[in-house]
Amino acid sequence: MNNALDSQLSATMRLDKWLKLERIYKSREQAASDCAMGRVKVNDQAAKAAKEVRIGDVVVLQRGNHYRTLAIKMIPVRALSAKDAKEAYHESTPEIPAETREIMKLMSALERQLPEPEKGRPTKRNRREIERWRGRN
Repeated sequence: MNNALDSQLSATMRLDKWLKLERIYKSREQAASDCAMGRVKVNDQAAKAAKEVRIGDVVVLQRGNHYRTLAIKMIPVRALSAKDAKEAYHESTPEIPAETREIMKLMSALERQLPEPEKGRPTKRNRREIERWRGRN
């Protein structure tokens, strides 16, 4: 790191703000939303957006079926360039084998083919089908 970066460091920062400044999420709102849904963990504990992160903390992000593990190396005061942002954390996410990636793609394709579960009261047609399945008609 250079001297310009060293003067732009702080001791702690909100998790959602750190995720935004490190260019992991496009907006702080997206980061806060994923935190609220439990998709972000800090040191193996579910974290809220207001959680204060420090150097050395380990952040685990979940996006769909993919997980990213990031170790915080520095906390910037303001947004960094893309090159400098990647130097602010160490990513230790293991590489997914090609065979596993192919299986994940097939599984997601099959999930898209399943019909959406119906909400609310069944229609007359659906009720008649249910009656047939139960053997009452």
